Amino acid sequence: MSNPSYQYLIVGSGAGGATIARELAKRGQSVVVIEKGQIEASVGTFLNALRYFDANKITRVPKKSKQGVIIWRTFMAGGTTMVAAGNGVRCLERELAGYGISLEEEFIEAEREMGIAPLPDLLLSLGGRRIREAAQALGHQMEAMPKFIDPAICKACGHCSLGCSKNAKWTALNYLLEAQQLGVTLMFNTTVQRVILHNGKATGVAVKSPGGETEIHAAIIILAAGGIGTPIILQKTGITEAGSNLFVDLLVNTYGVTDDFGMLNEPQMALVDLEHHATQGFLLSTYVNHSREVRLIELGLEGYALPANRLIGLMTKIADEASGQVFANGSISKAVSVADHEKLRAGTMMAREILIHAGARPESIRYSLPQGAHVGGTAAIGRIVNSDLRTDIPNLYVCDASVLPRSPGLPPILTIVALGKRLAHHLMGR
Repeated sequence: MSNPSYQYLIVGSGAGGATIARELAKRGQSVVVIEKGQIEASVGTFLNALRYFDANKITRVPKKSKQGVIIWRTFMAGGTTMVAAGNGVRCLERELAGYGISLEEEFIEAEREMGIAPLPDLLLSLGGRRIREAAQALGHQMEAMPKFIDPAICKACGHCSLGCSKNAKWTALNYLLEAQQLGVTLMFNTTVQRVILHNGKATGVAVKSPGGETEIHAAIIILAAGGIGTPIILQKTGITEAGSNLFVDLLVNTYGVTDDFGMLNEPQMALVDLEHHATQGFLLSTYVNHSREVRLIELGLEGYALPANRLIGLMTKIADEASGQVFANGSISKAVSVADHEKLRAGTMMAREILIHAGARPESIRYSLPQGAHVGGTAAIGRIVNSDLRTDIPNLYVCDASVLPRSPGLPPILTIVALGKRLAHHLMGR
């Protein structure tokens, strides 16, 4: 066996991987981060997004489960934080506490570093304000979403989910580049195929890059390749139980056309209604995909033809059943269960009522296909990893959405960052 080239080897540069790399680098550790994608010089348009979203190379249709659920996923430095809406909310605190995991210190630190705060009203569009007024008139609680977006830089272009071209949004790339300045080695365009074991312990990874196949060794291996990538690596390493209990935080977008106003100039998910999250498992948030090409994917030709300047919308996001499966070949099984359908129906009917009250024409209401963008649960705490995020294989850890014990139905980035900080503290003996 080769001597370790590094003390720590991290697979993936998203919320978990970049956070751990930065925390370890601040403490003078030898770290390498291996990323399947690369640093993207240009983001923010559909054409840009064709490079980094996981989609069919010919049809450009995004990855789908065998049952047709759209799965939004990227390969790029910074991971899906690059195309997130910048939502900074805590999730699963009670569930994690049940495993002896308290993140209060880490949450406070991350919230400060990421600049999390509600967006000011000046970044709301007329459509967003009308939706909030309509929701309140109907007895609902539509409030500002906590964001890691700098309002002084944000241009309210509404293309958060394609990447922020103005760098107004905190992303894991911020942490990653800081880690690089502190001496962390970054390897891009490199795919990890499996973890190398020696005498039952993790000692490195087998990788494939444009330069060929090789092995990279380290004393500690941390998988942070996401809810799909991580369980594939684990299965190919021999942890066959990984990949089950998949959730995706299912969502459906409800759109309506008004006579004379829309939501063109507003960050996505600027407002949120959480009053039904704890009891009925869904939230509503202001949302419009301004890219006609994306609306074509989620609604078909009707979506492509919708007039962007008169379009308003609400996203229904649910805590779905962890009933999916990621297979070692990369395929996904994920259906919309009966219980999931009921949550989505309740949310979309409420969204319809609010949009019509806000000024959308009743006959114009349209609903997207079911989609998922928070893939997780596939290497869950208590099943694949313990409370310190270690697998049964010595020296092999996991830190990404795959460790979450159930679907949060909420944006998980802040919680993953906090878990990354906690894992780094554990590895350093604190």
